[in-house]
Formats: sequence, C-alpha cells, structure tokens
Amino acid sequence: MKRIFLIVLDSFGIGEMEDAAAYGDVNVNTLRSVSADPAFHMPNMQQLGLFNIEGVTVGEKTDKPLATVARMRERSKGKDTTIGHWEIAGVYSPKPLPTYPEGFPKELVDEFCKRTGRGVLCNKPYSGTQVIQDYGDEHVKTGDLIVYTSADSVFQIAAHESVVPVEQLYEYCRIARNLLVGENSVGRVIARPFEGTSGDYKRTSRRHDYSMEPPGVTMLDQLKESGKDVIAVGKIFDIFAGKGITEHVYTSGNEEGIRRTLEYLEKEFEGLCFINLVDYDMLYGHRRDIEGYAKALTAFDERLPEIMAGMKEEDLLILTADHGCDPAYQATTDHTREHTPFILYGKKNAPRNLGTRDTFADIGATVLDYFGINPVFEGKSML
Repeated sequence: MKRIFLIVLDSFGIGEMEDAAAYGDVNVNTLRSVSADPAFHMPNMQQLGLFNIEGVTVGEKTDKPLATVARMRERSKGKDTTIGHWEIAGVYSPKPLPTYPEGFPKELVDEFCKRTGRGVLCNKPYSGTQVIQDYGDEHVKTGDLIVYTSADSVFQIAAHESVVPVEQLYEYCRIARNLLVGENSVGRVIARPFEGTSGDYKRTSRRHDYSMEPPGVTMLDQLKESGKDVIAVGKIFDIFAGKGITEHVYTSGNEEGIRRTLEYLEKEFEGLCFINLVDYDMLYGHRRDIEGYAKALTAFDERLPEIMAGMKEEDLLILTADHGCDPAYQATTDHTREHTPFILYGKKNAPRNLGTRDTFADIGATVLDYFGINPVFEGKSML
C-alpha cells in the first residue's frame, strides 16, 4: 500500500521569481520576511532541508538534510491559488485568468441581479475584511449582495447570514459560476458569509469556493483512472471543482487541516491525500500580518514530528506551496510572484538537492511516478 501526503502551505513563497516585477512585485520574499520575526521557529523544517534550498539566504543550513529538496519555478502566467494548484497537478496556464481592476462589466452584473433578484453593492477590488465594514450596514438594510474582487481572478459575494442564509448564498455563487464563462471565466467564485453587528462584522468559517474545472488532464484524473484513492482535505476539492477526487473533507483552517491529515495517516488507503493549509494566505499574508504568519509556520513545525511519526514505511510526505504572499510587502495586499519550496520526505528516501525546477508540474509527475503511472502532461519526476 503506497501513500503520498501532499501538503500545500498556502502562499509560503521562498523568494521572488525572475519575472516578479512584471506582476508588480519587487524584492518580495515571504520566507525572508517571516523568518525575521521573533515568533518564527522551524527546527524540524530546518532538519528536512528547507534552508538548504537553492536561493534561500535565511536560516541555518544542515549538513545532513532528511529530505530531498528543490526550488520550484512557476511556468504558468499567474500568481493565484487556482493556477498554482493546477500546475502542481500538471495543468499549465499560458495566460493569466481574467481580473477586474475596475470592477465587473455592467452587463454581467445586470444579468447576475436579474437571476438572483437582488441588487449589488461595491463591485470593485476590495479588502475582504474591510468591505463588510464599509458595506455591511447597507447590505443588512437593503438585502443587496456585496460583490467584490481583488488582484486575483475572483468573483466574491459577501452576505450576512441573517439576511441571506448560507445555502442561499451558495446558490447565488452557483448562478455566478454559470455566468462567468468565456472571456469572463474567472478562476473562482467565492461565498463570503459574515455575521455580527454594525462596526463589528466578522467573516464566518462557512466560506465556499466554486472553481472552474481544470482545462486539462491532471495527476488527480490519472490517479483516479488507475484505481487509486484521491483524498482532498481543505479547499482542494473546490480548486479542482471535484474533478479527479474520490473523497473529500472541508476544514475550518490549519488546525483542522492538520488534524484531518493525522486521521488519514491512521486510515488504510492507496493513493494521494492532497491537503491545503489556508491560514498562511487567508489570515496572515493578505492582512500583512508578519507575526501571525510566523506563529502559524511555527505551529505547523511543532506538529511536523507527529505527522512524520504517523507515516508508514512506504509513505511519502511532500511539502510545497502554490505562490507567495509576502506579509512585509506594502505595495499591495495581494499574492506575490515567488518560487516555492519542494520538500520530499520518506523513510526509504535518499535525500538530495535538486536545485531549481522549471515547473510546479514536476510535483505531479513525481506523484504519478511513485505509483508507476506515466504523466500525460509536461513534467519530470523527481524520484
């Protein structure tokens, strides 16, 4: 029984890519920024070889790393969650998904209003925590939906749970997802329910993402077609629109994501357990909270020995990321175009340093190679 546990530390970039300036990112480095905070402490990741990765200039290198490591270069044109995860799974995106710095087109919003029977507030790029403070009162008074975007390819709908029940909000998101096709094929429609009273509105944990289906065959599809289990933990199911997944469970954040991972380590299955730990990005990166980001990484590092101890002889653990979100970068509150880490640990794995790889898709090829499957996409196994 072979198993791979692939954990995405959402937004844990390790230094700007060569083309970062073209994406508005100058001198960005998520790892460098958080490692400077006193709360940052990752001795277990250090032993695996995090600071031995090419281009990493912080932390103390180890003479005897326990894992195979590499620096991953994103080949796709983008720096968002959807494109990053898709490339990990083998789908290359030659052009960015559409973004809306001036808000969504009037004809699109009008049709959305017609189909939902509700008006729209905001319709421009906005901070997700600030938009509910600025438009929450009007939303509660009128019932109009708060629709906003960001620098990413997202159509976000915020609604108070006492005004729009969560299931109804999800239905509005499905309506938007059906509308957002063709040139308006945004990466994700996101339900952003909130609660509270005027001046103290807070988002709830009942967020839900509605992604496009990946436009090509992924490692998930190939694993499923080969009869392997493909277990999605966290928002993985939404990112791939359920395609190629045999079992899934949502999580409320990192703590539950780690707990679910430990539970799956105790279960019998053969295949892939694909986990996204979202708090780094959602709670700390976008909010430019350096200390919070550092504490969250430290908390993961403290649980890492527990994860490794639960692994069986044939198990592999892969740690990586999907993009950066440098909390020290003040030019924007958006993702940052960065390299990502690749750390592969297994009790039978011989540690190596593989330098810099040309595409995240090498991860997908590595996963398939372990199960004796030839990838139908571009990507080279690192085994």
